[in-house]
Amino acid sequence: MIMRVFLADGDGVVGRLLVAGFVRRGHRVTAATAHGATLDALARWGARGRLMDGRDAVSVGVTVGAARPDAIVHRMTVREGGGTDHLLAAAQAAGVPHVVAWSPAPRPRPLSAPESAVLAAGGAVLPRCAHLGAAAEATVRAVEQRRTGVLRCAPCEGRTP
Repeated sequence: MIMRVFLADGDGVVGRLLVAGFVRRGHRVTAATAHGATLDALARWGARGRLMDGRDAVSVGVTVGAARPDAIVHRMTVREGGGTDHLLAAAQAAGVPHVVAWSPAPRPRPLSAPESAVLAAGGAVLPRCAHLGAAAEATVRAVEQRRTGVLRCAPCEGRTP
């Protein structure tokens, strides 16, 4: 089944891996970024790039609503204050039942505020992966299985994805 996936923060190596994983499996990806300079790269990777300010509830709500996703992958960083709350509110308003939050740290580190918010919204800690490529594939599978939760990824330890 083809899904519409919204990737909150589609920049960089991880964004490229996630977009590639979803596109390769036939899904339609809308990837949000705060940097207009990355819109061309997102298009080359196969995603519809959209500008979004993760700190602005209206920006998040409008961007998620326009994408009409079946699932959201949350990669916004903690420095984008309020982003998780805005993203979860936008998901609820748009009727998006599945949110997978990408967390760049392994267990047993205490949960961050964004992770706790996703878990409080009905999610679970998903299996962790030690390599970025494996973590991207685990994220794609979690979305396809319609899971909601936090995927905690160990550092890549210098290995390339």
